[in-house]
Amino acid sequence: MTMSSEHNNPRNPIRIGSRGSQLALWQANHILYALRDAGYHVELEVIRTTGDRMQQPGFSPPKNLDGKGIFIKEIEEALEEGRIDLAVHSLKDLPTKLAPQFTLAAIPKRADARDVWVCENYWALHTLPSGGRIGTTSPRRRAQILALRPDVTFAEIRGNIDTRLKKLADGRCDALVLAAAGLDRLKRTESVHQRFAPEEICPSPGQGALALETRSCSHPIDESRDAYIRNAIAFLEHPHTRFAVNAERTTLDALGGGCSLPIGVHCISPASEAGNWRMLAQVVSPDGEAMIQIDTEAAYCTPPEALGQCVATDLISRGALDLLPTPVA
Repeated sequence: MTMSSEHNNPRNPIRIGSRGSQLALWQANHILYALRDAGYHVELEVIRTTGDRMQQPGFSPPKNLDGKGIFIKEIEEALEEGRIDLAVHSLKDLPTKLAPQFTLAAIPKRADARDVWVCENYWALHTLPSGGRIGTTSPRRRAQILALRPDVTFAEIRGNIDTRLKKLADGRCDALVLAAAGLDRLKRTESVHQRFAPEEICPSPGQGALALETRSCSHPIDESRDAYIRNAIAFLEHPHTRFAVNAERTTLDALGGGCSLPIGVHCISPASEAGNWRMLAQVVSPDGEAMIQIDTEAAYCTPPEALGQCVATDLISRGALDLLPTPVA
């Protein structure tokens, strides 16, 4: 690994931008410590985003708000203006297409992508009494849960992980369904008694993965420094995770993209180059009454975009678009 003394010095550290939630800070510090261990000077800048402001009581979101951009807009502005060098995101928060001035320079190894059942009184979804209240605002999770348990109800539970767990403890709902990765990273799994198999509740595209976003080669602020930043984080790249999330995001994009759609897509890595990639996908009607499910395999040498498009084409041919809600104009 080469380090330019011009760039790698304490007066000019690599500046990482992150949201200020507990999970976002864990993720950013995870990358910060990895870079410091590799010999780089690094510092962290916390940036408040629209998504963070939406968690506050009384916040009125602007019309036509892009749900996929609410946790990244202000961070990308800081990156574009050169106030930070590197943004650390939860990959599922990113739109399927980035603006040309940005690139995903590295995608580290993914954590557990599954969803989990968080409840101390009822240790699995099937044990929840009829009419039980599950705290989630995710259209995907709601539709998938209704497909399994049409008798349950939902509570509007928003906020970061600690906020949601507190609302559960306060009786605002009977159970939560959350991403395993966040709870695992924050060591808050004491009430997790069920991890849903992807065949049962298929995760959101990119779930469990981090994205390290930098300025692209075509839009540098300082060409030499920007190349140094991309080189510095290259060792964090995990090729199998990159393949999987590219395939997942290609499927999502072909179906319309966005976090408001009840779509789950999950790509499973082969054990070796002699094995096959496995791709699972679910498109569920919002009421859970209809589901189209794909479980397919592709050779190791298949490009991820080809696999993702193939799954999307198969879903569409089976009527997946008819199950999705009509976009609001």
